[in-house]
Amino acid sequence: MSEQFNQDRIKRIYQMLFEMATGNMTFRIHDNSNDELKNTAEALNKIAEELQKINAESGYITACYQYHNLIQLTFVLDNDFVLLSFNNEVPLTLKYNPDTIVNTDFGKLIAQQSKDIWKGILDELNKNSNYNTSLQLILITGDNHLLPSFCTVSRLLYSDEIIVSSVSTMLEEMRNINESVSGSKIRKHTEVTTVQNLHDYILIHLDEPLPTLHHLARMFAIEEHILKNGFRTFFKTSVYSFYQEERLKRANLMIQQTSVSLKEIAYLNGFKGYLNFYKAFKKRFGYKPSDLSRPEEGLQS
Repeated sequence: MSEQFNQDRIKRIYQMLFEMATGNMTFRIHDNSNDELKNTAEALNKIAEELQKINAESGYITACYQYHNLIQLTFVLDNDFVLLSFNNEVPLTLKYNPDTIVNTDFGKLIAQQSKDIWKGILDELNKNSNYNTSLQLILITGDNHLLPSFCTVSRLLYSDEIIVSSVSTMLEEMRNINESVSGSKIRKHTEVTTVQNLHDYILIHLDEPLPTLHHLARMFAIEEHILKNGFRTFFKTSVYSFYQEERLKRANLMIQQTSVSLKEIAYLNGFKGYLNFYKAFKKRFGYKPSDLSRPEEGLQS
């Protein structure tokens, strides 16, 4: 076998490990070879299958898919690196009262281990208005815990303001979801499975308009009020709010990671028109889609 072929197989194993870490136990590796890599793949398939079975039998919700577990933290700074604004996830994730961090030096949220890195970034931003970088910074929470985050730092287009966009994996959410419903009235296996299936259906169909709750209940053969209340019990939000949040999160990542036009991204995330997408995006994140840095310059919205 070629070295490249084996490297590709190893990458699939890494991908499966990542999928399992984010709670997705449906991923499988298909390998027709006959060596140690195949044995490893088969072992992972078996482990994932067993975990999937245990979750279902225990009535546990699996909050899978990486764009659900990834938490987007967005900070807007002025030219003096004072924190002007931030999205809703910041105080929730970092455990700060919003009033205590707004209009303060952003450096106060940087852990000591990353102070020198942050100072270097400030020096570069002061020297070069077009400077941008992506790297890991360690943030410090309000209860003095460390949060390593992969951050992108750059100036907004046509503005002196600086945006720090951070993506963090919050697997803690899955544990909290299941702890909060321990002993719940909807712990019946069939009802839990239905709520899980609806959760997965929404994430798979973010590029489509969401059917009405009545239609979803018919699709999943369950009473509408059970589906509605069960979803809220597990995920602490309504079905539509979850759908809206997840497609905006995905759109945010697509803008930063692809060169697809903004209008196409709006369409790919289930919005009928760019204006509706623009309004929803700005309301959710506090800045326009076009403010984000793109992989390539000169893209048209």
